[in-house]
Amino acid sequence: VQLQACGGGLVQPGGSLTLSCAASGRTVGDYAIGWFRQDPGKERAFVAAISWSGSTTEYADSVKGRFTISRDNAKNTVNLQMNNLKPDDTALYLCAASKRLGGKAYFYHYWGKGTLVTVSS
Repeated sequence: VQLQACGGGLVQPGGSLTLSCAASGRTVGDYAIGWFRQDPGKERAFVAAISWSGSTTEYADSVKGRFTISRDNAKNTVNLQMNNLKPDDTALYLCAASKRLGGKAYFYHYWGKGTLVTVSS
């Protein structure tokens, strides 16, 4: 499975961004997709994940109520809608694929290159 994240950029506090993860591969629809974020020198932190069917989602407590993850298997894309962004949301955001839904980075065996989100006034 190959993954490519895009949609990052500079946004003011309180603003919104939508990240997209484009997936390719014969069986991409069989995988849960997760979003993680990483600051330099720190471990990857779980943000959100969605099951292969899209029926189950999980979120980190820090983003609940602000972020929404969704997927379109026909287009092989997973989106992360981010609202009411805060400076603490600034990070490199990465998407990843796993046969198992969850918030642990070691569940995920396929990783894409990240997209940078900067929240600043």
